[in-house]
Amino acid sequence: LFRGNPEASVRRSLETLCQELNMDEQTAAEAMDNFTAIWNTYSLEGEVVHWLACALYSACRKGSTPTVGKGLMEGNCVSLTRILRCAKLSLIQFFSKMRKWADMSNLSQDFRLRMDRLERNFEVSTVIFRKFEPIFRDMFVNPQGCEAPRQPRSRKHRRLPCHITDVFKFCWTLFVYTKGNFRMIGDDLVNSYHLLLCCLDLVFGNALLCANRKELINPSFRGQRAPPCVLEKLCELHDGLVVEAKGIKQHYFKPYIHKLFHKQTLFTEIKAINKEYEEYVLTAGDFDERVFLGADADEEIGTPRKFVQERFASQAAAQRDGQQVEKRGSLAPSTPLTGRVYLKEKDLLFTPVSAATQSVTRLQSMVAGLRMAPSENLLQIFRSCSRDPTDSILARVKALGQTFKEHYTNDSEDTPGSHIDFAESRWKLAEILYHKVLENVLVQETKRLQGRDMSVLLEQDIFHCSLMACCLEVVLFSYSSQRTFPWIISIFKLPPFYFFKVIEVFIRSEERLSRDMVKHLNAIEEQVLESRAWASDSALWSALEAAGGKVPTVEEVSSKLSFLLRTN
Repeated sequence: LFRGNPEASVRRSLETLCQELNMDEQTAAEAMDNFTAIWNTYSLEGEVVHWLACALYSACRKGSTPTVGKGLMEGNCVSLTRILRCAKLSLIQFFSKMRKWADMSNLSQDFRLRMDRLERNFEVSTVIFRKFEPIFRDMFVNPQGCEAPRQPRSRKHRRLPCHITDVFKFCWTLFVYTKGNFRMIGDDLVNSYHLLLCCLDLVFGNALLCANRKELINPSFRGQRAPPCVLEKLCELHDGLVVEAKGIKQHYFKPYIHKLFHKQTLFTEIKAINKEYEEYVLTAGDFDERVFLGADADEEIGTPRKFVQERFASQAAAQRDGQQVEKRGSLAPSTPLTGRVYLKEKDLLFTPVSAATQSVTRLQSMVAGLRMAPSENLLQIFRSCSRDPTDSILARVKALGQTFKEHYTNDSEDTPGSHIDFAESRWKLAEILYHKVLENVLVQETKRLQGRDMSVLLEQDIFHCSLMACCLEVVLFSYSSQRTFPWIISIFKLPPFYFFKVIEVFIRSEERLSRDMVKHLNAIEEQVLESRAWASDSALWSALEAAGGKVPTVEEVSSKLSFLLRTN
């Protein structure tokens, strides 16, 4: 890395960096010690100042700073953005190097989760900003090519009227500041997008009601006929979900805006909201998301934003595909446990935001017109059993609902808790879907078994729990939730082996599942097959022991519901 005395060169580089950042001596010393230990153990490729930036950042986040009236504050008031600018390190390069640094330094799991959330938050903001620009131009006059007038140097002057570039910057700053104060929104694409629509709705309504600010509005905007709230129109025009957007507005945005008004922060001037956001970045935010507004945004991010957009889209596609090879190109032989036969034709391509909202719309259409209760036909099937299971099924559903809502609203190790209203809406969709699929399963099995009594199946707790888990997995997947598999089976304490056996039954019984939903469930099925079913505490071993060590035939496994009945 260096010629001459390498340690002295490293120390000079660190001192220069710390002077630019006005770094405290304790943090600088810790960063130097950590860097020296890693440098003596590993071969570090690339510019040394970039690795020093990683060492400084990890040291900064470990420290704390005393404040007036608020006790200790996490960090030392040096933001990630300043570190990266001084080190001339792009954000994408930083994420790549920081992952390697975390492995070499054996950083804590909490720190790694923090980095994962930060990277996810950055990816979400990148996609949202790509949507923000065209929506803003649709609602307001185009800010591109318009320079704000300069303030006169004279001390006696009137405040210049609000310029469209100020509105553009204010709206984005309001969005990132509000988003940053709600962890459950920051890394969620659907919720973040609806929060952006709430910000645009608020700014548009105020501009429309202000007599001398109407020149800021695009006269061709189709939402002017429904002032001052245009949230529903924005959802209609730009792939939003009205119910979700109103939920974000009611439970998060409006209370927070009232708080800002009370502090006299909002709408006094752009400097006020900028000051508030800068304080947030120093204390908790790490990354200053106003970088998207700057002329050097592509350089500071590390790659043109359109490529980041494509990267996010490809990651989402890979996640939805479950890292699977398409059927035509797969080298793996088809087996009775492979669900690719249920895949439909590929859907049309969407942007990441529209794909997420379309998935929710598809889910809502699947349960449209149905109630959170068994249909009359399903109740008739229950009553036709030798032992009526209605009461036990309803009691079990209620208990599962309480378990789900309790865990969904509480913080976990890597996911912040959500509002109870969001938990209620997710559960409502899952419960309706559960009753619908259960009815389809029983109708199909009654025909196949020529009227056989369904009491044995309907009395199995593991079957109902697995079926409900499938429904919730589809709902959470549709909302691009960070609560990914195996979160749902862990809160229900459901063995993966039993959950796996219901997946194909579920897919076969609900014809309106989208291609992405089916592929997601297939990916879970393969994950269980590859590893989870073979864990030392798996229920598979007790099932094999109960069967006398006899492995089921292909025909038995193909009829999964019958196989489930025999192994429970």
